[in-house]
Amino acid sequence: MRRFTALFLLLILLLSLSACAQPAVPPAGNTAPPAQEEVPSPEQEPEPEPEPEPYMIYDPAVEPEGGSRDGVPYAAWDGIVEHLFFHPVVAYPELAFDGDNEENGIDDYMVTVGEYNKILQSCYDNGYVLVDIGDVWSETTGEDGQPKMVRNTLYLPEGKKPLILSYDDTNYYPYMLENGFAYKLIIGDDGKIASWGKDPEGGEVVSRDLDAIPILDKFVEEHPDFSPFGAKGCLSLTGYEGILGYRTSTDTKDWNEAKEAARQKEREAVAPIVEELRRTGWTFGSHTWGHIRLSGETRTMESIQADTKRWYDEVGSLVGETDILFYPHGERPDGNDWTKTGPIFQYLQSTGFRVFCSVGTESFSFIKKDICAVICDRLHPDGTTLRRSRERYLQFYDAKDIMDVDARPQREILWE
Repeated sequence: MRRFTALFLLLILLLSLSACAQPAVPPAGNTAPPAQEEVPSPEQEPEPEPEPEPYMIYDPAVEPEGGSRDGVPYAAWDGIVEHLFFHPVVAYPELAFDGDNEENGIDDYMVTVGEYNKILQSCYDNGYVLVDIGDVWSETTGEDGQPKMVRNTLYLPEGKKPLILSYDDTNYYPYMLENGFAYKLIIGDDGKIASWGKDPEGGEVVSRDLDAIPILDKFVEEHPDFSPFGAKGCLSLTGYEGILGYRTSTDTKDWNEAKEAARQKEREAVAPIVEELRRTGWTFGSHTWGHIRLSGETRTMESIQADTKRWYDEVGSLVGETDILFYPHGERPDGNDWTKTGPIFQYLQSTGFRVFCSVGTESFSFIKKDICAVICDRLHPDGTTLRRSRERYLQFYDAKDIMDVDARPQREILWE
């Protein structure tokens, strides 16, 4: 009996221990709160882009009310409107003038950043003010009911002389990238146009001091009376390597969806650059799509028509309407557009061009009588004229004060 009682007590003890091992059930109505989910911290708001500074543009063909603006008297000008044009400027002479196959061409046709800065300063000191090429002539209707071009009377600050600036090949071609030029234009952190490129050591550089366009922007900021109408310059664009450093062109021989998608991204990227340039006084002209010669001796009408259509499709669609055509190589259509209006000139005029610019030794212009068009020549500050045409450019600058002889190749200089 005692043995049975002991076994019974042992069984009760084991059952009680087993019950203690079960998880406790919380009483109803007193459940533990669920674990709180982590709430992600709010993302930082991106810093707002800087508001663009207001930029005023005036028409120099309209006389200011009362004959003055901001206390400055204005006077009518019907004399010569000078016109200088540049190619992209050399940012790093040690890369441009390094003895390779490009050296002599760059030496002939370009100026360095230092030379360009001194030319701008000298033009300013000599009393020139900037006007836009599109404001110098206007299209109107003649007494015979036909359209014609007329020269506008300009109203300038008293004592000042008008100056057009234009810039050929502002496309930043691939050969330039390894020869000391900027790679492309961008909008900097301050909201202003800048250049992007690489220094001689390969480091990336964003600057407003290494390319002609932002350099002129800065110069006008520091000397607003150099541009009393807000004008800067006219950018003469081809299309076969894109524009402004962005590869917006097509290749009809080798094209696919991936390349077209990349091209569209480049078009999207350059659009705000174009918009900001236009807003701040820059305008655009055609230099043909393929930088082609326009003489009928070297090109068929069909090839010129195809090139012009391609320029409108790939470049005009980005920069907007223009009536300015800058002849590649300075070569005039039909061989002579002054006394002759041949079929090539007629075709180009029919597409919308009205002002046709070549290159010469004078800022010559001529309104054609048989068709609604103006032809003109431009002067060219570059290595060739710095070395050989000092006297001709003295009204703008003295080549002796401008030319960086030590940085350039040791070639003949006529004024030494």
